[in-house]
Amino acid sequence: MNLLGVNLALLMGPTVPLPAIQPIVQALESVEINHNDQGSSGFQIIFKANRGGPMGQVDYPLSKMPQIKMFNRVIIIVMFKVSVPTVLMDGIITNLQLTPSNGNQDGYITITGEDLSVLMDLKEKTAEHPAQSEFIIANKIIATYAEHGLIPRVTPPIMMDVPAPTERIPVQRGTDLAYLREMATRFGYRFYVKPGPLPGMNMGYWGPPERIGLLQAALSVDMGAHTNVDTISFSNDGLAPALVDAKVQDRRANVKLPLMTFAAKRIPPLAREPSLFMNFSKVRRTLPNDLGGLSYPEAFARSQGKTDFSVDNVVTATGELDAMTYGHMLQAPGIVGVRGAGDTHDGIYYVKRVVHKIREGTYRQSFELTREGTGTITPLVRP
Repeated sequence: MNLLGVNLALLMGPTVPLPAIQPIVQALESVEINHNDQGSSGFQIIFKANRGGPMGQVDYPLSKMPQIKMFNRVIIIVMFKVSVPTVLMDGIITNLQLTPSNGNQDGYITITGEDLSVLMDLKEKTAEHPAQSEFIIANKIIATYAEHGLIPRVTPPIMMDVPAPTERIPVQRGTDLAYLREMATRFGYRFYVKPGPLPGMNMGYWGPPERIGLLQAALSVDMGAHTNVDTISFSNDGLAPALVDAKVQDRRANVKLPLMTFAAKRIPPLAREPSLFMNFSKVRRTLPNDLGGLSYPEAFARSQGKTDFSVDNVVTATGELDAMTYGHMLQAPGIVGVRGAGDTHDGIYYVKRVVHKIREGTYRQSFELTREGTGTITPLVRP
């Protein structure tokens, strides 16, 4: 379907999604996709629905079509202008809504769903993972969903400790998704499912925020004819950074040792003036309550993760743009340059969240960018 410079393909089906049939395509009203590096990404598609034709005496014909059923798989592919087709969503329908027609107004059928991580959250279980680090466990869990096209991409923590079965056995209590996120939180990591690059393929990412990669086209503000964002605003949270200053009872040496963190380890740094360094004497000191029974390397890794996580959202930028003016699809997660906002707020940011809103004649995106402080580290960004 072509929506004024945006070519959108919709695949739907119970197991292997197929191109949506013509009545579904013709009824398409709008598509909204929410990409987030924390929590599940989601989608919402709205179709016009009327009761015309012979079947209209019984029900809305659209609601009887087999491609629009609960737990069907939905793949949304977008080709913007002359770019390569991009898989923006591969998910599962989890909610169906009908808004009946009212007089001369059409009715609407709205389908809402989440990415494939929802399949990891359907069954709670108790499982032991003897003599396995979080790195091995994450790979193993993600790999069990290979039948859905899920490929693991797992980054090992800087410090890992493989527990001996005589000391401790990692035990999962809950769903696979909950356990993956619980383990990720220990190291200041993320777990999310990223669609593509081909339809039916997905990456299960478990690791730190992805700060390395191709820099997306710059977001330009207050630059006259070069301005390509409608709104953008910046916020600096001085209370966000936190260091760990505690003591831990090492389970192997059976002695209490001091444990302190001094800096965040996010690589590469994105800000010239990290808030943690600029306000070191006033940074919060915390006493984590989840370090009991760990070895010193395990406790330090978790403490470092808490410090890393605390600086991720020190400076945030939120805004909205018209993709037609921007000329590209801003995607999350990823990195992007900002220019025109002044030295304090220009530079490179991590793209934490993007909401795509597509309907006939419009393609708008709202976004949230983050980094650990102020000040640009580069004089230029990709235009």
